[in-house]
Amino acid sequence: MEIWINPACSKCRSALTLLDAEGAEYTVRRYLEDVPTPDEIRQVLDRLGLEPWDITRTQEAVAKELGVKEWPRDAAHRDRWIEALAGHPKLIQRPIITAEDGTAVVARSEEAVRDALSR
Repeated sequence: MEIWINPACSKCRSALTLLDAEGAEYTVRRYLEDVPTPDEIRQVLDRLGLEPWDITRTQEAVAKELGVKEWPRDAAHRDRWIEALAGHPKLIQRPIITAEDGTAVVARSEEAVRDALSR
């Protein structure tokens, strides 16, 4: 499994602590440094079963600058959202765990981390 983290994020640190406590094998991706491509974001969205606006941190300063809250949330504008996430990775909700079964979860709670571990 892989976990996308921002080391400054307390939710990310909590998720790593739980993964370590459970003895999970995982790879860390510091997505602010190793920025996902638009295709990687599409793959993770498919694994999550979500749309890009579902994993966008709309309260970030850059989100406000871009005006993402006003962007249409439909198939015609999906690529615009994905390009924004790739261009400004700080907008990506974290942590995201890609599970062994091909799915993924936004692991902001202990329950979500445990869900990823059970897959």
